[in-house]
Amino acid sequence: MMNREIKLTKEGFQKLSAQLELEKERLVQAETILAAQQDEGDDYDGSGLEDAKRAKTAIEDRLHELEETLAVAVVIDSAEGSSKLVALGSTVKLKEEKTGREMQVQLVSGAEVAVQSAGVRKVSEDSPLGVKLMGRKKNDLFIVDVERGQLKYKVLEIG
Repeated sequence: MMNREIKLTKEGFQKLSAQLELEKERLVQAETILAAQQDEGDDYDGSGLEDAKRAKTAIEDRLHELEETLAVAVVIDSAEGSSKLVALGSTVKLKEEKTGREMQVQLVSGAEVAVQSAGVRKVSEDSPLGVKLMGRKKNDLFIVDVERGQLKYKVLEIG
């Protein structure tokens, strides 16, 4: 992983920290299952043991990823996202001009998008929408290129 800092909202940092603790618990369980599979040894084709090893490795990889992310994480001040311009952490109400559909999104880092949460939809700062949204102000119109063409949005509110 890169040594650059990763900006997270307070909520995102807490969710990643909670996920780290959950993965630590899962690792203990995986190690217990692996030890039981090794003790049994009578698995005809060894598939149970191999499955347990793969599960343990996947959990260890996720733990490593979370630890690296949290080690370089910087919790952004909510005031950073409360200005007149869209910034990381901002919650933004948008209107898709063609359909009139309104949606509320929060601009966050890619690491934070990976953590599922209820409530406001998270949009990565690196996504096509996130890139176009950064630095916008209320009433700005902008176009986002998507697979099926282009979508035109208007910024209704920034919070």
